[in-house]
Amino acid sequence: MSKQQLTRRESLKWGAAAVALPTFVPATVLGLGEAAPPSETVRVGVIGCGPRSRLIREGADVKGFQVVAACDCLKQRAEDYVRELSDGAKWGVYDDFRQMIEQEQLDAVMVETTTHARAWVTILAMQMGMDAYIEKPMCLTISEGRAMVNAARALDRVTQVGTQQRSMPINNWASDLVKNGAIGKIRAVLAPNFIGPFKWTKTSSADVTSPVEPWWDVWTNQAELRPYDTELHHGWAKWGDYDAGGLCFGVSGWGAHSYDQINRALGTDDTGPVEVLLEEEVAVRDSGRFAPQETVGGVALGATGDIDTGVDYYSMAKLAGPRAKVRMKMANGTELRLHLDGDRGPGLGAIFVGEEGKIEINRNKLASNPKELVRSPDNPGPNRRPETAYHIENWIECIKTRERCNADIEIGQRSATLCDLVNIVRNVGRIGAPLKWDPDAERFTNSEQANAMLSRPRRAGYELPSFAGAKT
Repeated sequence: MSKQQLTRRESLKWGAAAVALPTFVPATVLGLGEAAPPSETVRVGVIGCGPRSRLIREGADVKGFQVVAACDCLKQRAEDYVRELSDGAKWGVYDDFRQMIEQEQLDAVMVETTTHARAWVTILAMQMGMDAYIEKPMCLTISEGRAMVNAARALDRVTQVGTQQRSMPINNWASDLVKNGAIGKIRAVLAPNFIGPFKWTKTSSADVTSPVEPWWDVWTNQAELRPYDTELHHGWAKWGDYDAGGLCFGVSGWGAHSYDQINRALGTDDTGPVEVLLEEEVAVRDSGRFAPQETVGGVALGATGDIDTGVDYYSMAKLAGPRAKVRMKMANGTELRLHLDGDRGPGLGAIFVGEEGKIEINRNKLASNPKELVRSPDNPGPNRRPETAYHIENWIECIKTRERCNADIEIGQRSATLCDLVNIVRNVGRIGAPLKWDPDAERFTNSEQANAMLSRPRRAGYELPSFAGAKT
């Protein structure tokens, strides 16, 4: 890291208290460039120009947020992205994010890469002085997620993981109802039985008979180097070497949002379950099986109120893949029942069943029993802005104040861990035999087979820097 970057970061952290200047001091104000932008503007570069990177449109009304460059290992994609989104502004275009950071005087980056490249890109960018907005799920394995948290803490970086429900007023209002006891002690939480990833078997490293294109080597990142394949390149979220089930009704696709919503409402942002149980054989099943409603103590666990919070998403959730019901238990005895199908209920949230009622939280929609719970006059109502705008705004504000974001990297680690635990217990395959999980040590206490799945071998050149002993 350059002396200039260190000086700038110290200014971000201490400048306001020391000399009564604005907390945020852009690079150009410190003499790192000739053109001085407004003193409150955060200069951002986008890394990875796939579909989700288009979320920057939703930050159009966020003050002090300016995208100035884009990078993709396939440079043509970055060029197309800039033509589409820059609105005629002169943005830098790169195929190496490290070069972009060095040349563009950036303050922060948005990491919108494939999941399997996300940890490596994020940690290197943070080493180069960048605060980071990290697409969800933020990591491929539990161990690399912890490495990301350690790096963020050691380097004092501001991080926001892309579980945007964390910043939506209506979702936070409902989460606080649950957390503050509006329905009494929580007896059970019902969430979707999401589809997991498939195993890629079409090709292997043995099929690589000549040097691959340099961009394909970078795209492959930590994974096994295979020959280029269009299905792999454009459908990576389906395959377990690249994601944990990134489909619309997938474990790490919608599941990252649903499980994060559970943590927010239960107040378990820095911990996790103590037990994970596989309840049935894993099989390729359709996402909608119209299962009968379950009950807890005679209370039905189905539609909660007078609206169907999931109706907007059902058409997207019609797919088939490997899945099986999983049950988790929190330290206080609350059960997470991951049982719901894609044809009913909150695909991006959960149903919370308490001793005094139920609250169903989905994205930007609520239902309850009794109905009056969510009809309270202090309910902020549906979003009045694009759904990710609140999240980007919180990130930009925290870059300036150096506070932790609504979806700080530790929070992202805990929601990603729930996704990984689902896949691990399914892969172990011990039906009816609970795996004991230590959420502090982030290890299983009764299965070395499961512990072997907490990390993966990384291909040479894509190892993660170590930040052991980082502050928490």
